Amino acid sequence: MHANIDLSDNTSLKRGAEHYVTYCLGCHSAKHIRYLRIAEDFELNQDVVLKDIAPVGASIYDSMLSAMDKHDSNIWFGTVPPDLSLIARSRGSDWLYTYLKSFYRDDTKTHGTNNALFKDVGMPNVLWKLQGQQIAHYTLEGENKVINSLSLERPGELSPSEFDVVVTDLVNFLEYVGEPAKLKRQQMGKYVLFFILIIGFIGYLLKKEYWKDIH
Repeated sequence: MHANIDLSDNTSLKRGAEHYVTYCLGCHSAKHIRYLRIAEDFELNQDVVLKDIAPVGASIYDSMLSAMDKHDSNIWFGTVPPDLSLIARSRGSDWLYTYLKSFYRDDTKTHGTNNALFKDVGMPNVLWKLQGQQIAHYTLEGENKVINSLSLERPGELSPSEFDVVVTDLVNFLEYVGEPAKLKRQQMGKYVLFFILIIGFIGYLLKKEYWKDIH
């Protein structure tokens, strides 16, 4: 699935940060980003960030750290949930978007869910209340059952289109966290390329002027 993200959309990024703190930060840190950086990059007042995004008691200078104890997470999930600072750069935004929309009911699993993209993943579907419950439909490929499609068995609090916006905002935020200066880098790259072209053209003219009398 394609994640239609836009790193210049500060409203989407703010919503994504709110969703991350609400649904993800309980288990997953994003330790390489601070709330102060979010305020500066999203052009938000620091008090707004502390009120709408940061968890209660957090400082504007804090990193996005989960309060989950590593020992407890090993007991509950069998592993320590990874830090997600670089997950978008590692997996890609399209992969994340597809992953978050690919949970389905699987009564054989401890948490009652599985994922069509990441089979036997230890993470439960934290967005199930918003999305609802999906079921998997299978086809036979030789002797193997393969998931052919997913369908919504029980609706959630949001319509499918509204849920798509939530997932898009969340992935947009994770893409930002992976490289907060990406837009500035891309903008700077245009100026650098333009500068190289100008210098190259001037160098070419100087070469012609220098060699014309020698030939």
